[in-house]
Amino acid sequence: METANPATIFARKKVAYACATLCCLLWGSSYPAIKNGYEIFEIATDDIPSKIVFAGYRFLFAGLLLLLFAMAQRKPIARFSPRQYGQLAFLGLTQTSVQYAFFYIGLAFTTGVKGSIMNATGTFFSVLLAHFIYQNDKLSYNKTIGCVLGFAGVMLVNINHSLMDVSFVWMGDGFVVLAAFILSAATLYGKRISQTVDPTVMTGWQLAFGGGVLVVGGYLTGGTLVVHSATAVAILGYLTLLSSIAFALWSVLLKYNRVSMIAPFNFVIPVAGTVLSAIFLGENILDIKYAIALVLVCSGIWWVNKRSA
Repeated sequence: METANPATIFARKKVAYACATLCCLLWGSSYPAIKNGYEIFEIATDDIPSKIVFAGYRFLFAGLLLLLFAMAQRKPIARFSPRQYGQLAFLGLTQTSVQYAFFYIGLAFTTGVKGSIMNATGTFFSVLLAHFIYQNDKLSYNKTIGCVLGFAGVMLVNINHSLMDVSFVWMGDGFVVLAAFILSAATLYGKRISQTVDPTVMTGWQLAFGGGVLVVGGYLTGGTLVVHSATAVAILGYLTLLSSIAFALWSVLLKYNRVSMIAPFNFVIPVAGTVLSAIFLGENILDIKYAIALVLVCSGIWWVNKRSA
């Protein structure tokens, strides 16, 4: 077997790093996009079923778009064993349906800035889960420090000016953290499936199936979604493209690279989410605790992926 030379390996890593950064920038932009979507579609804060319908259409369309793209590349999109169909359905149910139900509801009851930082806990959940799943990815001194710093940043976000006043809202902040945990577990499961199923096809099916479940569930519980303007179509279109591009790229990256190689770029998500929420939602990021929390979270992710001497 021919061994790639150092220049080729370096070039591949640069491409992987660029793709990982793009994915995280796109995911970071979803925080203000979703909250703007609630306003544009005139979805009330307590109208949870309509939020689920909104999320469902986003992922259903994203999944169908990816499957069409796979077909254009002449990739088989339906040649699976019964076991693989079951795996794809389970992945769609967990990674898309359940995870995003919690995420969309949670984001409605917290700010975009706070939500983007809270969601960064997913990186640390991935590290902890990988410790128990992969023999070559055990918890180390550096990873332990990183997890402690990251969770310290999340705790800081929930402390008000009075240190005894903790502003943790279970249906908001709690749901965002729970969504991050579910996504971490489902992503590791998806990495396993991608070894036998093309990543683009896998992502397309899991998004389409999971999105379909959300749409049906939202409508059955009384949700609606009315397109009031071209802006509504544009925001849904952006979220659809965001999901299809980011999830497909991330699945490919995870198939061909170790989780610990790609994970450092997750720091882009809370930073992008915080800055873009401030720009497009007018949320306050001047509070010193948000700045310190971002530093702690990003430092934690850096430590998790720092090579031991």
